Amino acid sequence: MAIYRIIDDKLSPIKQTEFKSEGLRERDDLQQLLKEQIDVISPGTLVLSEEFGGWKDSNRRIDLLGIDKEANLVVIELKRNEDGGHMDLQSIRYAAMASTLTFTKAVDIFSRYLNKNEKDDDPHTTILEFLEWDEPDEESFGQDVRIVLASAEFSKEITTSVIWLNDHGLDIRCIRLKPYRDGDYLLLDVQQIIPLPEAAEYQIQLRDKIRQERTARRDGRDFTKYDVILEDKRYERLPKRRAVFQIVKYLCDSGVNPDDIVDLFSWKSNAFRHFAGKIDSDTYIVEFTKENEAQGGFILNFRMTAP
Repeated sequence: MAIYRIIDDKLSPIKQTEFKSEGLRERDDLQQLLKEQIDVISPGTLVLSEEFGGWKDSNRRIDLLGIDKEANLVVIELKRNEDGGHMDLQSIRYAAMASTLTFTKAVDIFSRYLNKNEKDDDPHTTILEFLEWDEPDEESFGQDVRIVLASAEFSKEITTSVIWLNDHGLDIRCIRLKPYRDGDYLLLDVQQIIPLPEAAEYQIQLRDKIRQERTARRDGRDFTKYDVILEDKRYERLPKRRAVFQIVKYLCDSGVNPDDIVDLFSWKSNAFRHFAGKIDSDTYIVEFTKENEAQGGFILNFRMTAP
């Protein structure tokens, strides 16, 4: 494919070039450009770190590590060469390593990234605001790891592997970065080639369905993701507990009496616990723990305050 200029009713091709011949390097140039405008290759992503390592018994480093709006971790690998090298295998290793990160650890990682880049943002608050959370939710954080591969080109081996891995439950996207020289201007053509943008939503839904079916066959638990729309706010692909929490919180904030909400859950008698008066977070945790230990079993953890 090529990019053309329209001049005097004619198509004039713009010369394709290479990052190497233009003097652009992966870490010092591409990575620095993309980390400040990550939406170019990974929309809806917050960069938490660059060249992230710290693995025990390993000196491997993730080019860019981020999170998306659904609190999934995002591993981003960059290559300037024409075949992508072995970035598919590298990224899978990195995704496995990153999968153990918690919300607390992510805040610590982000704090060091902000300090390194001389930014004054509060890491804890910035992450919460990005996720549109009122408070940390370790259970919902990092339930999945997405992979974004960005390269000048991808070999057939990589594209075949990525398609197969996506069919088996992974979420890997291949973004092709093609530089073009137009006189004094260096242009960058950015295209998502896997999955094709027009088929991405369908493939994500299909992958989630297959994953849920496999999981259900294995242990019977429900990992269905839900989209919740509350007036002008939309929360996508939330686990069941988080979806119910957002709905209940919205009702409480709108002035609905919590007791009326509890009545709707008559089939789930232990879904809520009532504490008299207003209590702060620390007291709530103490009281909730006492209730939980006394009654045992699963308790759906919501904090509600009567208006």
